[in-house]
Amino acid sequence: MTLIKKYVTVLSISSFLALNSFALDSDLIKKGEEIFNTNTKGNCLACHDANGKELDGPGNMGPKLQFLALWPQEVLYDKIFDPSTTNPTTSMPAFGRNGWLSDDEIKAVVAYIKTIN
Repeated sequence: MTLIKKYVTVLSISSFLALNSFALDSDLIKKGEEIFNTNTKGNCLACHDANGKELDGPGNMGPKLQFLALWPQEVLYDKIFDPSTTNPTTSMPAFGRNGWLSDDEIKAVVAYIKTIN
């Protein structure tokens, strides 16, 4: 009987921690989506399509962002921080290096981008 109580206690604590970390991730994703869509912050939407549609106008300059969930977070972070390190001829600005987005804001955008598919 004692073993069952211990098991239930451990399971309850694990579930609580998992739900709380999900809430934090959810908040981070929401913040990233806001930055992605806000023209005074990231304004990623000006060049990137997040919906997978063929666009004529804003959103058709940069590559589509579908399937980036498979990319490592570090690679996405580096692309936003300073894309010229891997592509010297890129027209994408260095949001991190130029100080336009903070470390936490870039991490939030990465969290959001990883949900796009």
